[in-house]
Amino acid sequence: MPIGEEEFPEVLARAQRGDRAALERLYRDLAPLVIGYLRTNGAREPEDLASEVFVAVVRSLVDFTGTERNLRSWVLTIAHRRLVDAHRRRGRRPEDPVEPEDRTLTDLTDGTSTEGVALAGLDTSGALALLDGLTEDQRAVITLRIIDDIPIKDVAAILDKPVTAVKALQHRALATLARRLRETGSIPDDPGSDS
Repeated sequence: MPIGEEEFPEVLARAQRGDRAALERLYRDLAPLVIGYLRTNGAREPEDLASEVFVAVVRSLVDFTGTERNLRSWVLTIAHRRLVDAHRRRGRRPEDPVEPEDRTLTDLTDGTSTEGVALAGLDTSGALALLDGLTEDQRAVITLRIIDDIPIKDVAAILDKPVTAVKALQHRALATLARRLRETGSIPDDPGSDS
């Protein structure tokens, strides 16, 4: 169960004092987000890398100040940096994402755009295959903005890029995804036509 805005300050304060139950609560709340981000962005062992992320979080948590949203952004910043470090250590591009169990991705978009409707009908492996055609930065932006629903300003901070660069990356990524969906026949060439 997610931590609510009213409860967050107390849970954070207890976690900063080293309270095991509060730390576990933060972990349970944030781990799916972190592991999902790492998996989608090609981490070879997302659970292992997530463990490294949470070790860093616990070590630095005492210095953290902010809201629950700020904490999520801060933790994802750490996850992004650990992921970049892992890719550098391997000296290569991210691995193809691990295919999680098949399920529909209704949380990819709001489902109102043609692309959103098409994406919502894909299973996880189909969506991950589409994301695999993006650059590493584009994939990170799409993961954070659309899948994890992180505000653009926070994504810019996580990726250490200007907001305008994040907007451009998102625009190019969505254009690439739309083109690939059209190529596969998942959406019509002209979404506005009735024929």
